[in-house]
Amino acid sequence: MAVSVRGLYFVVTLFLGSFFGSVFMLGPVLPLMLLSPAWYRWITDRIVATWLTLPVSLLELVFGVKVVITGDGFIPGERSVIIMNHRTRLDWMFLWCCLLRYSYLRLEKICLKAALKAVPGFGWAMQVACFVFIQRRWEEDKKHLENMLDYFCDIREPLQLLLFPEGTDLTENTRAKSDAFAAQNSLPKLEYVLHPRTTGFTFIVDQLRKGDNLDAVHDVTVAYPKNIPQTERHLILGHFPREIHFHVRRYPVSSLPSSSELESWCRERWAEKEIRLRDFYSSQPRAFDRDGVARVPPCKSELRVALIKAASLLYWSSFIALCFTGLWLWAPFRLYFLVLVGVFMAQQKLVGGLELLELACHRYWKSVAADVGGKKKVLDRKLQ
Repeated sequence: MAVSVRGLYFVVTLFLGSFFGSVFMLGPVLPLMLLSPAWYRWITDRIVATWLTLPVSLLELVFGVKVVITGDGFIPGERSVIIMNHRTRLDWMFLWCCLLRYSYLRLEKICLKAALKAVPGFGWAMQVACFVFIQRRWEEDKKHLENMLDYFCDIREPLQLLLFPEGTDLTENTRAKSDAFAAQNSLPKLEYVLHPRTTGFTFIVDQLRKGDNLDAVHDVTVAYPKNIPQTERHLILGHFPREIHFHVRRYPVSSLPSSSELESWCRERWAEKEIRLRDFYSSQPRAFDRDGVARVPPCKSELRVALIKAASLLYWSSFIALCFTGLWLWAPFRLYFLVLVGVFMAQQKLVGGLELLELACHRYWKSVAADVGGKKKVLDRKLQ
């Protein structure tokens, strides 16, 4: 199968944007992490969000992908855990089309496998964005999740954490494994989704509830009625989805069950997804809702979304061109580039990721503040 020119354009543009953006936009902010992790997080979240608009603008403006959002929608700015079925390896990126309209992209973090943090450009940006990387070994992941979630609770920065309870995308191979899991646990076989693994989900919800940093759980069902790009390779071949449908169910934190019942609650949501997706793919035309609109209107008008997409495409195209020009014409520019690339690669070897360094800096300043507070209390007692 031949490589598509437009597929290459999409992938190369995203890569160059993330690569140059990590070096020239995020790089200068890195020293702030050592002084104030909370302010560093506030600034870098907003820088990263500018890049997250780029895939949306390419998909919708350049390739004409239609996005349909039904159900409850989102309340802008609220803190939530987003659980979604994992139909393809690219669902996380397509969700940005929904969040751009209904929320703020700067709030989103993704729980994803740790191997991705080593990818130049994309991985560096995800480290700076403080995405939650997991090893898929629960004893290790539990401690890391606890540290990350405690950090987000401490700095009080709103968070929308995207989690795929299925753990992997839906393929014939993964469906067979899901069927085997169902047989071992006396569960029904599923066709349109995989059985969710609920340990991480219940732990995350519990930690955020304890830290008073959760307003709702958003249950998102994604479907592709006309073309399903399963992997990045499909994009390179030019197989873009013609339509992406999102159905959103919002569950306020007050409506969630206790910790012991969260596992059953999550399985019930997946049973609903199976029925919802069966109805979707068996109907004509394929749709979650015949009205085709969400019950909660988006926080941005379509005109505003169109302006954001156009500005994003113009900015990132110009930015990439300027970076190439600077590397070609200006020696100090090249030197800075090489130094920052070296920093990103070295810290990966020495520290294991910038998000881990950020956590270490936060713990240090937290301990300093505790020591100062303790000494002040002792001094106050002596003066009384």
